[in-house]
Amino acid sequence: MITKKKGSCLYVQDFYYAFFMNNTSNRKNKLHKKDIKNIIEITWPAFIELVMSTLFGMVDMVMVGRVSAAAIAAVGLTNQPFMLLMAVFAAVNVGTTTLVAWNIGSENTKDAKAVARQTIIINLILGIVMSLLGIFTARSVILFMGGNEDTLELGIQYFQIVSAGLVFQSMNAGITAALRGAGETKIPMVYNVGANLLNVFGNYILIYGKLGLPAMGVAGAALSTTISRLIACLAGLYTIFFSRKTIMKLSVKDNFRCDKNIIKQIFSIGLPSALEQFVLQSGLMLFARTVSELGTNAFAAHQIGVNINGLSFAPGMAFGVAATTLVGQSLGANDRNKAEQYARTIHKISVCVGLFIGLIFILFSHPLARVYNSDADVVSKAGTVLKLVALGQAGIATQLPIAGALRGAGDTRFPLYASATGIWVFRVAFSYIFVNVLNWGLMGAWLSLILDQYTRATIVYIRFRTGKWKYIRS
Repeated sequence: MITKKKGSCLYVQDFYYAFFMNNTSNRKNKLHKKDIKNIIEITWPAFIELVMSTLFGMVDMVMVGRVSAAAIAAVGLTNQPFMLLMAVFAAVNVGTTTLVAWNIGSENTKDAKAVARQTIIINLILGIVMSLLGIFTARSVILFMGGNEDTLELGIQYFQIVSAGLVFQSMNAGITAALRGAGETKIPMVYNVGANLLNVFGNYILIYGKLGLPAMGVAGAALSTTISRLIACLAGLYTIFFSRKTIMKLSVKDNFRCDKNIIKQIFSIGLPSALEQFVLQSGLMLFARTVSELGTNAFAAHQIGVNINGLSFAPGMAFGVAATTLVGQSLGANDRNKAEQYARTIHKISVCVGLFIGLIFILFSHPLARVYNSDADVVSKAGTVLKLVALGQAGIATQLPIAGALRGAGDTRFPLYASATGIWVFRVAFSYIFVNVLNWGLMGAWLSLILDQYTRATIVYIRFRTGKWKYIRS
């Protein structure tokens, strides 16, 4: 029952409880108001963090777009290769979040901290390797991605400078994964949003040459990104070693030697997620290469679409974080029914938010595109892309939280199967057919993206309905 104080607003958790739990009252061990409050308290900081990061990324691209369409395209060429380099960290970060959630759920904080220590060690080593790899392979990567005389040198500059900061990004990602597993999403929200805000300020100074500094263009955007990631990394390290606001607080005097048993556990859970990310990002890289062959304007429009489309992924990813944490903690406490109810409720909320975002894209597609670039051809193509994106929102809003729930249970294989099928069958094979055989151009590429999302959503949802994921930990 919803109650309302005279002259006041409804409590958010009361509204969610009444609306989303109405049709689940006959289920065993239904969620109570405090459980809905848990969902909200974990989701909203992750939601704010991811949405703000996406918005700052959009501002970043807008600033680069004011330089030229070639600048947008050059930065766009680097996106998927960077994600591929970072795919290896998915094994560590997913395994970390799940193990920490299990230990927190079973009230074993000591082992949760031990997992966090191993994560810091692993990500430091892997981060250094990925940074060096990115720096020394930049030219080959940009050439492979279809860099031409307009975009090649700009893309190489951007790739090398941002690669230098991958070690900072990897360290921060590992710390964030541990905090999220503990349900502490507010802390990383604060320092990650703050770092992104500094990135925007740095862009303004370095791209356009303010405060007496020379205008660096694309290279300035890259340098600002790397500096902001360093600051976020330092803030994360300060939080986990010196802050009293987290139950995951470590000490520099702790034992940081490699623990083979914990490392094995992390990778046994997370390796399928690393393979998923490798399959996903390599497929997306080929997809981006297919689109880049359509020309600079088409690829610039594609990048605008990708950038704005991040808004639709941010809520789903936030709900995925909540699902991973709450399902993991529930299973850690041996409460399988509550784990399922958390997953179902989070999914319902996610779909409602996704459909609302789709409506926004339909109504404001071309005005959003014009924020990035004034070229009429680029704006027209990007606006049409956003209308197509709206059609895929139900798939996005399903596959992200349901896959998050499966990961929280340690069932990381089926998100891998879903991504492999969706990406390589539709995003790679069908996009090639739609673009190069049927000559549907940019719209054909984005149609394949929509089919990919619904394929992934179908696979993970079928797995979820079997209920077998609830018994992986045991």
